[in-house]
Amino acid sequence: MKNLVSGTFRSLRSFNFRLWTAGALISNAGTWIQRVAQDWLVLTQLTHHNASALGIVMGLQFAPQLLFLPWTGLAADRLNQRKLLMLTQATMGVLALLLGVLTITGLIRLWHVYVFAFLSGAGAALDAPVRQTFIAEMVGDEDLPNAVALNSTSFNAGQMIGPAIAGLLIAKTGIGWAFLLNGLSFAAVLLSMSFFRLPELRTSVRAHRTTSGFLEGFRYVWKRQELRAILVMLFLIGTFGFNFPIFISTMAVNVFHSDARAFGLLSSIMAIGSLSGALFAASRKRPGLASLSMGAGAFGMGCTLAALAPGYGCFAAALAFCGASMLTFANGTNSIMQLSTDPTMRGRVMALRVGVALGGMTIGAPMAGWVANHFGPRWSLAMGAGAGFAAALVAVFALVRRNEPLPV
Repeated sequence: MKNLVSGTFRSLRSFNFRLWTAGALISNAGTWIQRVAQDWLVLTQLTHHNASALGIVMGLQFAPQLLFLPWTGLAADRLNQRKLLMLTQATMGVLALLLGVLTITGLIRLWHVYVFAFLSGAGAALDAPVRQTFIAEMVGDEDLPNAVALNSTSFNAGQMIGPAIAGLLIAKTGIGWAFLLNGLSFAAVLLSMSFFRLPELRTSVRAHRTTSGFLEGFRYVWKRQELRAILVMLFLIGTFGFNFPIFISTMAVNVFHSDARAFGLLSSIMAIGSLSGALFAASRKRPGLASLSMGAGAFGMGCTLAALAPGYGCFAAALAFCGASMLTFANGTNSIMQLSTDPTMRGRVMALRVGVALGGMTIGAPMAGWVANHFGPRWSLAMGAGAGFAAALVAVFALVRRNEPLPV
């Protein structure tokens, strides 16, 4: 047990990080409950299996990652991160409660979902870079890669639990109660942060106020070949490969004709793969471009297998493989970009990372929905496969230019 704590779970030695992980696990489960419920609401109640409408919801949800990019990173670098996180978490909780009330009362319309998707996306756009850089304040740079991986473990443990709960809630009580449960789950994070030992936080030096803060961060990244290659990889996979709400829901509804419980189970099975990928990342030291190339290539292979899956069981197994490879890739980009960045620039650099990876879905999600509607869900998965293979080639090209060993 001692070796386990000093290895894979070493970041949990921090009291604040232990509290954060416990609260985040509950909130993450609630987030996944809402994601599944929202997809099911749009596909089966507000439209007749319209994947394009679901793509628009996803596009609106992630559009703020790009629209507010000049400000979200600056906020993370300049403001008190703990207080800012408590504000964003409370805001997203209230939005989930309001969406639940509208759904339970029968007043919900498709345009309501569009509006709430954008508003919650705005809160998430401000929350994401702060949440990722705040991890360094809790554990320090030495344990940062491990803490990033364990944070992803918590997120994916929530993904294992949340969709299964969502399927049961939808079947037994209705969709609206899933939104209410998510809204209440944010209280767990707020409560955990209120009990932090503030003197133990490793507060980073705050960035000075300048008129070109965002451009300064962009120039900082673009001058670094490694960071530049990672951003291109994130854009490819984020735009065309991270659209799993569309992939899973359209395959479940249109190809396998599943009910809500079987639909929720697919997301949980994918999370099992993601969880294994996160634990694998937690046991490793600092990753490099070679491991990112292998993760991206494996992701492309997983999407290929999912697109070709002849039945529900094979599709579920392919999703688990996708989850493991996706987490290996995503955690690697997070650790590399934070550890190779000056602390005063981390908020802006991480905002760029999140903005490129998730903001690209503003373009990719509507495209994936359109392809699923007109050519079938399997072809939208093929887009994700192509993105994974292309991202792997970007990493190989960067390694060749730097005369570094290629992945074998």
